Amino acid sequence: MKLLVVLSALVALCAGSATPVVPDDNSHYVEGESRYIWMPDGEGVPHLVDLQEPANQAFLRNRNGANNQYWLYTRLNPTDPQVIVHGDADTISSSNYVASSPLMVLVHGWNGDGNSTMNPTITDALLAVSDANVIVVDWSALASSLYSTASAGVPSVGQYLGNFLVWLINTAGGDWDNVHLVGHSLGAHAVAVAGRMAGGLATRVTGLDPAGPLWRGNDDAISSNAGTYVECIHTDGGILGLFNPSGDADFYPNGGRNPQPGCLISTCSHSRSHQLFASTVRYNHLNGSLCDDINQAQINQCSGATFKMGNSDLSKQGNGIYGLTTGASWPF
Repeated sequence: MKLLVVLSALVALCAGSATPVVPDDNSHYVEGESRYIWMPDGEGVPHLVDLQEPANQAFLRNRNGANNQYWLYTRLNPTDPQVIVHGDADTISSSNYVASSPLMVLVHGWNGDGNSTMNPTITDALLAVSDANVIVVDWSALASSLYSTASAGVPSVGQYLGNFLVWLINTAGGDWDNVHLVGHSLGAHAVAVAGRMAGGLATRVTGLDPAGPLWRGNDDAISSNAGTYVECIHTDGGILGLFNPSGDADFYPNGGRNPQPGCLISTCSHSRSHQLFASTVRYNHLNGSLCDDINQAQINQCSGATFKMGNSDLSKQGNGIYGLTTGASWPF
């Protein structure tokens, strides 16, 4: 019996450390055990990541959150960004920033940049329904590094972003009741750090499939103290995204795991979160049903009170775990 237990442990260890050879296939992955995982960049292209690769501390010192870039989009410049430089008030006064308008902030994930697909998709949706200031945070100087390095640098990205937002509002005006921070994957944890750095004043913080690898039990991960109302949308829970509830309200479309409708692989399911969010901003049509617990959400058998998922409603409030069924293609 003891020999069987030892052999079983060795098999599990080998499976966890074996290098997967089929691109995009994360069927081997066991949360907290596997060393390797396929992870998409900002355009959905898979890259094999070694989760045990040590973070490059020297790189982190030179490519920290001080390298964040802040690109402003409004209805007057919906496709050509105006760069606002932290500490340079002239870059605000010469821009189309309007203090009385809503301020939406978008943060991409690993190996992405300001032009990654999620940013124009969500920006277009936001500007279609609101005369808003949309700031896209480009942290590609750090995000383009090894996953372990980028992950370790997320707190710095968030801290600098939080300080930037405080400076922006103090310098040019604005209202924290009009601020909505949105981040995908590692970006979800970055906006949470930024929200806490700003004293939890942002009226909304939204995490889109918050990154799972290296973030389970991490004190810097997204949580309900990041803003007045924190919402998470889980689409690849247990693989590329966290599965456990992480906000005031947590939505689990189609069970919150891979495969999402229209997806065969987890990298597709991971990206589905920002596609679903953009769709809800435009149409506000996806309704979650309150679940008794996380297990009910996983099997998508929730039947309680309904609550809108996503959208851009700045007065939105709620709590609980919600399940729902979506379609396989836009607008889902």
